[in-house]
Amino acid sequence: MPNNYFQFKQFTIYQDRCALKVSTDSCIFGAWIAKKMARSERHISGCLDIGAGSGLLMLMLAQQFQGAIDGIEIDPASSEQATENIAASPWYNRLRVFNNDAKLFSLPHRYDLIISNPPFYEGDLKSSNRRYNFAKHDDGLTLQDLLEVAERNLSAKGLFALLLPFHRAAWFEAQAAGYELFVQEQLFIRQSLQHPYFRAALLLGRKNNGHVKKEELIIRRSPEAYAHGFIELLKDYYLHL
Repeated sequence: MPNNYFQFKQFTIYQDRCALKVSTDSCIFGAWIAKKMARSERHISGCLDIGAGSGLLMLMLAQQFQGAIDGIEIDPASSEQATENIAASPWYNRLRVFNNDAKLFSLPHRYDLIISNPPFYEGDLKSSNRRYNFAKHDDGLTLQDLLEVAERNLSAKGLFALLLPFHRAAWFEAQAAGYELFVQEQLFIRQSLQHPYFRAALLLGRKNNGHVKKEELIIRRSPEAYAHGFIELLKDYYLHL
């Protein structure tokens, strides 16, 4: 049975009322985009997390990014718990969560950064839990829906980052181009050198640079030890790194 909470160095994620729990790949994605925004020379005035869940990505980003962060979450229980997690954090005064459907809700303004760990399984075997299916599968928000929401709410200079199964990354890149959103950076993730890639983190923008910066992250160098790159990325968050 998963823990009711996940303790990070600077905040805690309670998750007993959330459909999905903290996962290693979501932590990698949160740390990857937070690191990029902390080092970016461009001015990012505000961020939106589509499908905020427990508030994990919002809080990981807030730890290194100084701007305002909004989240939108359709599930009432998850939205309530995200709000509680944020209220207990050091950054409570610049984070807020809207409990609504991203496809229908009129957000207050356009954002310079949009992030999402979306429900990305399509036609896969489902559980009997409807809330889990909404969070994990594309029952409530397809990737096509996500592109439409992101394009509509992204500023002219904005960036859009999301986490996908590796096998859907090329398809998504082609679909995004139809919305004039182009992949600028990508991170391919695998468990070890012996494993294939299983996740892809993508960073898209409105400008087609004709060049994609590619990175790789390996989680473990052995069953007993994390790889150096993983430690460097997560050491500001994980308690025992």
